[in-house]
Amino acid sequence: MNHSNSSAAATASGSADAANLRRNSRRPKYSKFTQQELPACKPILTPKWVISVFTIVGVIFIPIGVASLLASRDVVEVVDRYDSACLPANVSHKDDKVAYITDRDTDKSCTRTVKITKDMNQPIYVYYQLDNFYQNHRRYVKSRNDQQLRDKNEANETSNCDPEKTTADGKPIVPCGLIAWSLFNDTYSFSRDGKNITVNRKHISWKSDRDHKFGSDVYPKNFQNGTLIGGGKLDSNLPLSEQEDLIVWMRTAALPTFRKLWGKIEVDLKENDTITINLENNYNTYSFSGKKKLVLSTASWLGGKNDFLGLAYLSIGGFCFVLALLFTLLYLIKPRKLGDPSYLSWNRNPAGQ
Repeated sequence: MNHSNSSAAATASGSADAANLRRNSRRPKYSKFTQQELPACKPILTPKWVISVFTIVGVIFIPIGVASLLASRDVVEVVDRYDSACLPANVSHKDDKVAYITDRDTDKSCTRTVKITKDMNQPIYVYYQLDNFYQNHRRYVKSRNDQQLRDKNEANETSNCDPEKTTADGKPIVPCGLIAWSLFNDTYSFSRDGKNITVNRKHISWKSDRDHKFGSDVYPKNFQNGTLIGGGKLDSNLPLSEQEDLIVWMRTAALPTFRKLWGKIEVDLKENDTITINLENNYNTYSFSGKKKLVLSTASWLGGKNDFLGLAYLSIGGFCFVLALLFTLLYLIKPRKLGDPSYLSWNRNPAGQ
């Protein structure tokens, strides 16, 4: 009787230890996923397969690269830098430039002429380009409130808009934030042979931005009323969804050199045409040594002028062709049997033995 009791106790103790061991174990529950036993494609990289893949990539990429380069070369661009040219002759020092551009009483009109180098078919896009302007700065990008931009009932919502959230007497600014406050405000007008060229300023922004990010019932309020003016002012009688300069500006750029659409010329310009540009040089890029350029550009099926995409495709395609050729020569000159165990390091004889 005692022997049976001791055996039962030992069995119970062993079961309890096993249960405790299972309970304290960190081993995951078995599954094909955790044990990496799911079906998988495991291609065998034979020489013929590798050479074929590199050849196919080259055959596909090189024509795409050529087509992209040709499309980019068909784009006609006229670029005119005017930030330095539109300063008075006696203004050369940085402090003098900043004092000039921030003086509200100074006439900042400027006349420039550009010559069309090749025929430009409509529509001709008018861009302004800024260099050394970091719209991707973290504090700058966050300085806005999307709820306020969309809904008139959120006019008092100015969180994240520091330091441009309220006026000196505490009234909310609409639209608030540094992005809106620094709105680009140079203006341009164009003429050819003494006749004005009309620039279409409508639909220069993304339709999704107009319809969903900027409210049709939200109007500017207390905007640029402080002592320090950052950039352009807004029409208080127009809703934000119709103020497309603001919408374009508030889609921030990722790089310090960027272009933004200002308008579209909807007439053809011919080679050797001389275009007179009357502009207002209002925007302060002198305090941070920035540059301002006016760009007239046509477009192709690929967009604006950009050789990078075509060169990238050509480089990758050419590199794959070279690799395919090298592997082919290697395979023909020094073939080797697939799966030959004699090439394993432990099957090779040491040197001299």
